[in-house]
Amino acid sequence: MMTNERIKRLERLLEVIRMVSADLDDFTVLQSIISVAGELTQSEVASILRYNEEDGYLHFIAAPWFHRDSIESVRVPLGESIAGWVFKYGKPLVIQDVKSDKRFYAEVDDAAEFQTRSILAVPLLFNGEPVGVFEAINKTNRSHYNGEDVTILETLASLTALIVRNRSLKEEIVKTKQAAERLEQMKKDFIAISSHELRTPLGLILGHATFLREVIPDENQEHMDVIVQSGAKLKSIIENMSNVDNYQSGAARLRMRKISIVSLIKNVIAKYQEKADAKNVKVRLDAANPNLLLEGDASKIEIIIDNLLANAITFTSTGGHVFVVAEQLPGYIKVSVIDDGIGIAHEELERIFDRFYQVQSHLTRQHGGMGLGLSVAKAMVEMHGGEIWAESIPGKGSRFSFRLPIDPQQVNAAKSVFGS
Repeated sequence: MMTNERIKRLERLLEVIRMVSADLDDFTVLQSIISVAGELTQSEVASILRYNEEDGYLHFIAAPWFHRDSIESVRVPLGESIAGWVFKYGKPLVIQDVKSDKRFYAEVDDAAEFQTRSILAVPLLFNGEPVGVFEAINKTNRSHYNGEDVTILETLASLTALIVRNRSLKEEIVKTKQAAERLEQMKKDFIAISSHELRTPLGLILGHATFLREVIPDENQEHMDVIVQSGAKLKSIIENMSNVDNYQSGAARLRMRKISIVSLIKNVIAKYQEKADAKNVKVRLDAANPNLLLEGDASKIEIIIDNLLANAITFTSTGGHVFVVAEQLPGYIKVSVIDDGIGIAHEELERIFDRFYQVQSHLTRQHGGMGLGLSVAKAMVEMHGGEIWAESIPGKGSRFSFRLPIDPQQVNAAKSVFGS
C-alpha cells in the first residue's frame, strides 16, 4: 500500500507537470522545479545547469534566490567537475562526501559562500543527448541520497530537459531573426549605395558613347552600338535598384493623374518590339475597351508593364507568343502578361517577387538579371493600392497579372470604413 508520504510526493510531481504545460515563463517554472526538487529529495538546495555550445561550459540557469546573483557568472568545466562528468557520460551520480572526490569543483562554493557536503546529479537528456545537469545538494539531517531520490530527480530532469531545449530553440530563432535582419539591412545598404554611386559615371559613359557613335567611321559603328546597348542595360538595372531603394526608404512618391493604361502598354510594346522581332516572338495587345482610364503615376505603372513584358519576352523561346490583356473589373483595371515560354515551377512561385530571387540559377546565368524586376513591379503595384500575382505551368508558360484601383481614394475610403 502506498504511504501518505509517497502520495504527497506524487501530488507534488503532478503539480510540476501541470505547471510545465501551463503558459508560464521559463524562469518561473524552473525556479519552481528546483524548489520542488529540494523538497522531495530533502535537500538544502537544488540547481539546474545548461551546456553552452559557444564556450563549452555549463552555466547556471536556475538556482535558489540567495545564490542566484553570486553564481550567475560561474562557468563549470566539463573535465573538472561532478556536473561535467554527469553531462559527458549521461549518467546519474551520487557523492555522499564531496571532499573525498577529486571531481568536486569548489569554485561554485567559493562564489556562493556555501559548503557542499553531498550531491546528487542527473543529466538533462533530450532525445538521448545531454543538454544540461540537474543537481540536488546536501541531503538534510546528514542522511544519504537513495534510489528513490535518484528517481525523483530524474523525473524532474525529464521535464526540465524539455524546457531547456525549448529555450535553446527560442534563442536560435532570435539569433536567426537578428541575422536575417542584418542581412536585410546589408541588402538595403548595397542597393542604396550602388544605385547612387553608379548612376553618375554610367551617365557619362552613355553620353560620350552616344556622341562618339555619331562621329566615328561606319566600320566601327557595331562596336559603339554594343557599348551603348550594354550601357542601357546597366542603366535599367541601376534604375530598378534605385526604385527599390526609394520604395524601401519611403522616398518614392506617386504623381497621380488620369492616364490611359492601353497607351502605356502600347509604348512599352513598341520599346521591346525590336527585341521580340529578333527572337521571332509575336507580341499582341488584347484590349476590348481601348479607353481604360485610371488615376495613377504613369511612370511607375509603365515600370510594372516594362518589367513584366521584358521577362515574358526573355523567357519565351524563339517563335513563341506573348499576349498583353487589359480589362476593366468593378472598381479596378486588370492587366495580364501571358507567354507560352518555359514556365515556372510551383515551388518557385511564392518567392519570385522577392528581391534578388532568381528562378533556377542555370537559367538566370543564361538570361542575366539581378532578380529585381519583379520585386520592383510588386512595389509599384502596392504603392497604388493594387495587387500582383503569378500563375504558371512548367514547360507551357506563365501568366503575370496585376490589378490597380481606378480611383485609389475610393478604395482607401472603403478600407477605412470596412477595414478590408
